[in-house]
Amino acid sequence: MRIKRSVNALKKRRAILKSAKGYRGSKSKLYRVAMEAVMKSGQYAYIGRRLKKRNFRNLWIARINASCHANEISYSKFMYGLKLADVKLNRKVLADLAVNSPAEFTSLVNLAKSKLAK
Repeated sequence: MRIKRSVNALKKRRAILKSAKGYRGSKSKLYRVAMEAVMKSGQYAYIGRRLKKRNFRNLWIARINASCHANEISYSKFMYGLKLADVKLNRKVLADLAVNSPAEFTSLVNLAKSKLAK
C-alpha cells in the first residue's frame, strides 16, 4: 500500500503561506516564492536577535559615557573605579541610573573617584 502525501503537503504549504502573510506581492501568494521569503526572513530574524544585544550594549555605554563626562571622569576610569570599589552593577542598570536618577549616578562617580585616588 502506498502513502499519499496530499494532506501533509497541504498542511506544510498552508503553514508557509500563513507565515508569509503580509509580505508584498507574490511573496505572500505563491508557495515557492513564499518559501524563499520565509527562509530568508528567518535568517534575518536570527541575525537580528544577536545584533540587538550588541546595539543595546553600545547604547548603554554611550549613555554612561555622556553622564561620566558630565561628572568630569572618563568612562574607562569610572568603570575601573567601580571595579576597585567592588560595585557589581551591569551597564544596563548603570545607564538607567544615569538617565533616570542622576543624583545616584553622581554618588557612584564620587565613589569611583575616591577608589581611584587611593
